[in-house]
Parts: sequence; structure tokens; C-alpha cells
Amino acid sequence: MGGKIQINRAPVMTLWAAVVAERLGWKRDEALTLGRAVAGMNANAKAQRLGLREPAEPGEKAKRSATRAAERVELLGRSVAVVRTSKGVRAAKDGSADSPEAVEKYLASKFGESLAEARAAMAKLAAAFTRDQLSSRAYVLYEKFRPQIPAGTAGWGAKGVLDLEALALLAPRKAKRA
Repeated sequence: MGGKIQINRAPVMTLWAAVVAERLGWKRDEALTLGRAVAGMNANAKAQRLGLREPAEPGEKAKRSATRAAERVELLGRSVAVVRTSKGVRAAKDGSADSPEAVEKYLASKFGESLAEARAAMAKLAAAFTRDQLSSRAYVLYEKFRPQIPAGTAGWGAKGVLDLEALALLAPRKAKRA
């Protein structure tokens, strides 16, 4: 391991949130859609902060959420609307169940040959924490390893370096026994 990947933050957040969701007990297909939903919510919030997207009218967000899904899943500080399907829980996307196959295809297109290595590095980091610890620290961990990009609109869509070795350094140190 130890690769450095030139990549945008959105796929990194998508993969990390999916890995965290899996560690918290969700099945891989469920986790993939939850991961994409979290990344999408973060991207939308940033676009609004930067003035690239107008915020929804007051009450419109709540109305859309209520009509799309009654259930919600908390992940990386976000409340994700979900729907139950015959294949399990899926994040609700435009009122319908999101496609885990589409998320996997998206990740493969962004990470390329580095996807398996990146997933393994993230899974190892997630496994270094109890579920409770990970649930409360997952976003802070992401902030520590995410690719660095320029601030403001200059960073919108910009690529930075994801250093997979840096992920291993974020795992808690085990105390040595005498």
C-alpha cells in the first residue's frame, strides 16, 4: 500500500461514507447508496456556501424529504432519507431508491485501478475504531485525510492528493503491554 491518488473530494467522501456505513453494520449495497447520499448532501451544502447554488425555499426541503422517505439513517453528521426495497435499504434519490451499481460504477470511474487499494486502506482505518467511536469520529477523520484543494470557488471540482499511507497514521495507537 502507500499510493497517492490525484482525485476530487466527492468520490473520496462517497467511498469513505460507504466504508463507514459498512463498518456500522449496513450491507455493501446499502452502504454504497448511503455514501453517495452523504457526499451529495455535503456537495450541495458547499455549493450553497460558495453561491454556486441557491438554497431551497423555506419549508421546501422539509416538504420534499417528507414525501420521499419516512425513514432516515444518520451517517457522518447527515440525516439520509432512505427507502426499503426487496433488496434492502437504499438512500432515497429524487424519491426513488438509489442504485448501488451506479455508485460502484462512479467510484470505479473516479478511482480507476486504485479503488481496491483505497477501499482497503479506508476499511482498515474504520476497523481500528469501535462502531461507537467511528460513528462519532468518522467526519473528523475524513477532514484529516481528504485531498487538500484551494479554498473557495477555485477548489470547486478541483483534484488533490489522497495519500493512502496517511490513513494508516490516523488509527489509534495500541498501548504496548509490559
